Amino acid sequence: MRPNVEATPREVEAQATDGRPEPQTSPLEALTSELSGDMEAVNRLIRERMVSENAPRIPEVTAHLVEAGGKRLRPLLTIAAARLCGYSGEHHLHLAAAVEFIHTATLLHDDVVDESERRRGRPTANLLWDNKSSVLVGDYLFARSFQLMVEIGSLRVLDILANASAVIAEGEVLQLTAASNIDTSESIYLQVIRGKTAALFAAATEAGAEVAGASGEQVAALAAYGDALGLAFQITDDVLDYGGRSARLGKNAGDDFRERKLTLPVIRAIAAGGEADRPFWTRTIARGDQREGDLEEALSLMARHRALESAHETALAYAARARTVLASVPAHPLRDQLETLADFVVSRAA
Repeated sequence: MRPNVEATPREVEAQATDGRPEPQTSPLEALTSELSGDMEAVNRLIRERMVSENAPRIPEVTAHLVEAGGKRLRPLLTIAAARLCGYSGEHHLHLAAAVEFIHTATLLHDDVVDESERRRGRPTANLLWDNKSSVLVGDYLFARSFQLMVEIGSLRVLDILANASAVIAEGEVLQLTAASNIDTSESIYLQVIRGKTAALFAAATEAGAEVAGASGEQVAALAAYGDALGLAFQITDDVLDYGGRSARLGKNAGDDFRERKLTLPVIRAIAAGGEADRPFWTRTIARGDQREGDLEEALSLMARHRALESAHETALAYAARARTVLASVPAHPLRDQLETLADFVVSRAA
């Protein structure tokens, strides 16, 4: 049975009472439930630290995004890595909150750069307020994240997250320079998504293991897991944008096409189509001259060249890598859950 990850608690209860079977719990929900005590503490810390006495717009903008029902996957990975490595203190809570603030700050900045109008199914902050507010509140959250890191008192942890922040910004700038260039290679695409997504996944798991005092081998393994999971996650999201299930992402189907983003399905469709299809991609992506029916034509070309299936296969390969690198981490129920999570991340596009 395919897990029903969309059902709300009320829907689950209703299904149970009308005789139909209760949906299975997804691996993400199971991990969230397992670590619910820590995550509740992290959420309290986030709410405390996003407050500003002097600028009330800061908590207004932050709350709009933070309270919009995000999965909290990155701080969850930090908590899981720390607990998996036997940590029993409280520094991982500050670390997880810092990771979520970095993530939220990058979303605020991204929506300005991309001129986005929808995030997690709601209007973006830059649309409700303005670009200046989004950028400045994002800056504030970056500052808050570094305050939380300093409170942990570990230069190594600070180094991990500071480096990740730099890589994230680097990836965003690289994406800008490669935007709408239909000659963008797969290697550039992987650099971009490693910066915009995988870097924070890897930092979340690496820092969680580091704060727990894990061995160098275990820290490296969990960093590699986060990197592979992040790549699998982002490629799957890029497939979903064209796969007709974008409602799960809080986006409109085809947003990446309309925003002229060179994601893996498009890159592979362009490469496979050669000179015959190049005029279409030049007009729609390179020049931005998009007309009625162009999204349907793009989907048709992707189907002809198996671009979506091929990209999904690549995501599956990264998920397999994520599971493999965990072999050097001692056996633990949380390790099993992280392995299952890797499969779940790519199953969304199945």
